[in-house]
Amino acid sequence: MNRFDTHEVFNQAPPFGDVNLFHCDAALREGVTREGAEWADAGLERLGAELGRAGVLDLGRLANEFPPRLVNFDRGGHRVDEVEFHPAWHELMRLLIENGAHSLPWEAPRPGAQVARAAAYLMFGQVENGSQCPVTMTYAAVPALRQHAGIAARWLPTILSRAYDPRSLPIEQKRGALIGMGMTEKQGGTDVRANTTRATRMSPAVAESRFGADWKEAWSLVGHKWFFSAPQSDAHLVLAQADEGGSAGEASPGLSCFFVPRYLPDGTRNAIRVQRLKNKLGNKSNASSEVEFCDAVGWMIGKEGRGIPTILEMGSHTRLDCVTGSAGIMRAALCHALHHARARSAFGRRLAEQPLMQNVLADLALESEAATAFALRLARCFDVGADGAVDPREALLGRLLTPAGKYWLCKRGPAFGAEAMEVMGGNGYVEDGPLARLYREFPVNSIWEGSGNVMCLDVLRAFAKGPETRDALAAELALGAGRDARFDACCARLLDDLGTLAADEFGARRLAERLVVAVQAGLLLRHAPPFVAEAFVASRIAVDVGGAFGRLPDGVDCAAILDRALVE
Repeated sequence: MNRFDTHEVFNQAPPFGDVNLFHCDAALREGVTREGAEWADAGLERLGAELGRAGVLDLGRLANEFPPRLVNFDRGGHRVDEVEFHPAWHELMRLLIENGAHSLPWEAPRPGAQVARAAAYLMFGQVENGSQCPVTMTYAAVPALRQHAGIAARWLPTILSRAYDPRSLPIEQKRGALIGMGMTEKQGGTDVRANTTRATRMSPAVAESRFGADWKEAWSLVGHKWFFSAPQSDAHLVLAQADEGGSAGEASPGLSCFFVPRYLPDGTRNAIRVQRLKNKLGNKSNASSEVEFCDAVGWMIGKEGRGIPTILEMGSHTRLDCVTGSAGIMRAALCHALHHARARSAFGRRLAEQPLMQNVLADLALESEAATAFALRLARCFDVGADGAVDPREALLGRLLTPAGKYWLCKRGPAFGAEAMEVMGGNGYVEDGPLARLYREFPVNSIWEGSGNVMCLDVLRAFAKGPETRDALAAELALGAGRDARFDACCARLLDDLGTLAADEFGARRLAERLVVAVQAGLLLRHAPPFVAEAFVASRIAVDVGGAFGRLPDGVDCAAILDRALVE
């Protein structure tokens, strides 16, 4: 130091980076193997090395520091409604698309494809979360689009392409395409049956003369969407009332799903007016918008009046991504906190060596590992077998665990993020580091695609479909039986109580929590090291899950848990 320096900088942890996100995560690697995607290990290893580079991790900061900007008109006054993004956003999107985050299970369906994609998506969640939104919707839209032969033939090859093409052009001129969605309106929110957007069938002769014979079954949409995700997408799936009767605000049996492209088959822009971009708490890098349809043109997907079941097929996949994405953000927050604690000293010892801090960090590590295990197990519920079909019992289990998992894992996120931030103290609370951004990202997965109450009511609906759902859950829990008496007793109580709990709307949140924690415990008892499974059961099965982290009981091997949590 020279005499003009006021102090020497030391005892500051270096930024977390230049690490292989797959290699350093034992729980992820083991989960990929046991859930049937070991064939993807080499690709995931390469992807983990790429995503863990310091320069790639910094793209998340840049994309959020310089959010998208709406340009309604060009210099000549023509309506264009374009969204401008920072180059970091485009680089993130390129990485996602080129690595098949939108397409892997659909390109060549095989056992483990959904699991392999979920593992990649979980690692992407450690880099940046806003860019995951349009990728999720594109991935989830594929089964719905296959219901319309003409749209599937014309659009799916471009949608499934691994070329990222952000240009605003008709689909025939694009190398790759993205799909968004629009359901929510001002007056309805979750209650989409209250939607007032109207779809009127166009004259087939007029539509054919304008768009060609293949596109004569067109509809004209008038109305609005209060949340219209990723307006830069090449097309959106939109819910609208397809009947002529009723008045604004009335429920209608005609709620249908429409494919609404940005450019029409004749090359002209569709009449979708972007009013503004949403000023959101988090997810700043991603453009969410309000729009109006001024005689916008769309084509019906699925049957008339069956728009909700059509869009729910898309929703099951987007909800899977909410679970996986939340597990990814948890993992990111844990890695940053644990990396900091291993490098930072206080009162003469590393933070990671101090007993109370070890309790907090180990508790976070347990939560993160359980979330990863659950997400990969849930992804297997969506996988096809060797015969190319989803196993019926797996489908039943997925129908139950998807809303339950979206409720509980996403609900755990904000508390997890706050605790990880506190590990880093003031360094975690400022915008210079990643924890503030990660903390703001957690709530969106809980709110988007059905809030907590909606998910818990969906759990009740899954049980109401018949006893087969209970049987599928019982079979999954039975796989962990005989390893821990506390777990066995918990599962017995849960299954005995289902007759009452599945009819109790008031207690639906508690039911969803019990379901997910039991499944997580079973997975860890079967597959994780004993010091992980024992600590999870002792802190989440033997007693109720607490409101804060750092409440692990005596006897937990925190050092072993933390060594496993982040391999450096």
